[in-house]
Amino acid sequence: MLTVAVLAALLYLPLMVWANYGPAARSLASGADLGCPTALACTTQLRNPVLPSPGQLVSGFRALSLPPTSPLSAPYNALVTGGETLLGLALAVLVGLGLAVLLVASRSFERATLPWLVASQTVPIVAIAPMLAVLLGQYGVQGFLPKAIIAAFIAFFPIAVGMSRGLRSPDALQLDLLATYSASPGQTFRLLRFPASLPYLFTALKVAATAALVGSIVAEISTISFSGLGKMLAENSRASDTIALWVIMVYGALLGVALVGLIGLAERILTPWKARA
Repeated sequence: MLTVAVLAALLYLPLMVWANYGPAARSLASGADLGCPTALACTTQLRNPVLPSPGQLVSGFRALSLPPTSPLSAPYNALVTGGETLLGLALAVLVGLGLAVLLVASRSFERATLPWLVASQTVPIVAIAPMLAVLLGQYGVQGFLPKAIIAAFIAFFPIAVGMSRGLRSPDALQLDLLATYSASPGQTFRLLRFPASLPYLFTALKVAATAALVGSIVAEISTISFSGLGKMLAENSRASDTIALWVIMVYGALLGVALVGLIGLAERILTPWKARA
């Protein structure tokens, strides 16, 4: 991770100059007064750069982060999006675990429903989010919940597939051993299948967490929202404030890293045998 971070830092300035040189040259050629003599010097001073300079990013972070408790600040809106994502992930876990158990318990259920589950993931979330928000609004469901449901719609599939694979991971010898002890299906699930599936579950959760975050942001953009990173992205996109857009995207990336990190910490605590292996 440190190597990638150092490499990205070394490449950032050349990429920034390359990305901004063309717009700066065209602006100077059109007679615009950018306050700099050459296109190369203007690459760090464009009002709406393609790739902000480090100084512009620092100024953008300062402007959007202080005070952090303000409803207009990025930290406050990141917490709102994080709450929607966590609620959506919790709903996705409930639905995904239930589907995984049914997929493993019944081959007929798997053959009947798995193609439809796959088809549900091909529906563009940008198209379904407004319709789902309107439908839920007719029944008085507003606030966090509609966005969390949209996030869960994206996130439940990797959990269902990963967990079903994990529940099937015990080999025949392990199952035969429990059968010789006259273990019931419930005991087999509790003592063998569920513990064996935990590594698969946490891997699926890491994928689902990032999917739920994307779903929450898309839901905030596609529906009427008063807070959240998606709302900030939509507003600053309409204002053509590219520096603010980059700052908000960095906050979104940091939020995703934090969610995956929390899941990784829970994995270490709940599956200590995997760490020892």
